[in-house]
Amino acid sequence: MLSDKRIILGVTGGIAAYKAAFLLRAFQKAGAEVRVTMTPAAHRFVGVDTFASLSKHPVATHIFPENQAAADSWTQHIEWGEWADLFIIAPCTANTIAKIAGGISDNMLTSTVLAARCPLLICPTMDGEMYRAPAVKRNIQTLRDDGYHILEPEEGYLASGLEGKGRLPETEDILDESSAILTRTVSEGPLSGKKVVVTAGPTREFIDPIRFISNPSSGKMGFAMADAAQQLGGEVTVIHGPVQLPKTEGINYIGITSTADLFEEMKHHADADVIIMAAAVSDFTPADYHGQKVKKDEAKETLHLQSTQDILQWLGQHKQEAQTLIGFAMETEDLVKNARQKLKKKNLDWIIANTISAENVGFESDSNTVTVINKQSTESFAGSKKKIAQKILALIFKA
Repeated sequence: MLSDKRIILGVTGGIAAYKAAFLLRAFQKAGAEVRVTMTPAAHRFVGVDTFASLSKHPVATHIFPENQAAADSWTQHIEWGEWADLFIIAPCTANTIAKIAGGISDNMLTSTVLAARCPLLICPTMDGEMYRAPAVKRNIQTLRDDGYHILEPEEGYLASGLEGKGRLPETEDILDESSAILTRTVSEGPLSGKKVVVTAGPTREFIDPIRFISNPSSGKMGFAMADAAQQLGGEVTVIHGPVQLPKTEGINYIGITSTADLFEEMKHHADADVIIMAAAVSDFTPADYHGQKVKKDEAKETLHLQSTQDILQWLGQHKQEAQTLIGFAMETEDLVKNARQKLKKKNLDWIIANTISAENVGFESDSNTVTVINKQSTESFAGSKKKIAQKILALIFKA
């Protein structure tokens, strides 16, 4: 999707600005033409000549540069805004984020943002405490509400010497996200014209209005599967439990709370062409629900449970011809053996098995290690959940 595309790369004044040079080269290797615009503060980290030499284009920084005729410069942001297929700001500092959120256009980069006719991808990059600041959170949410794409920063060692969330994502991840954004515009692929339903996140089984039984699922794997399905052209609906994740433009999201809620929604979507059951569904629910908070001194020490509806098995029993049914299995032992039994018992086409026994994978993590299983084969993938989701669907649908 990047071949022959026209890309504006915006660079702001953060220590990660030097990485933008590598990003520029990566876009060029993918076949894109790149022009660079920089904020004045970015010059303190990387020189203009570096980007001019690499891009083979003049670098736009000032609306009225001293060495260029006003007639040639003051409308440059308009011309670039019409020229580009995609505008990426990497790194994007808290200062520039605030300016974009407020519509301020006091340099060439922010002016070009307002003039752009193409999608805008912003890569927030800063110290972890700054990223968690209420004002930054508020501004990023404003950008999302305005329809801009946000690529979350990575966790790790920061320039301050601290560990936290604020690192510029790897070049490959930025290229993947850029390609995905352009793909959404085209909406062509092996899932074009197909309805895809993905479940994600936990369910909650309430004991009383305050207390409930649940699990630590973040919904990240399910949301990644939904994004990957959209990139293949699918018309995607996500049915999700309580999660705190950014939502992708063009995907339909339906929130639920309990397993019973999820079952009711799935009955309405059981005719989808592809069903991906990535939610961590509660297997048990309290046998008795108390309408008022149970007082501590009145509570019984034994909680009686009953089984919830096995939604995946119900879908397997009602599976339609030509429908693709994909399940997930979280195991602590005998991973492949238990997953194969589940595949057969529940009449699945594919099952994605993973374990919580390994470090830095599974619930709440951004990474995972999975084994993709059908009746004939097994294949394992490791990496970020976003990349794994893309590999899973590429394998299943031969993308």
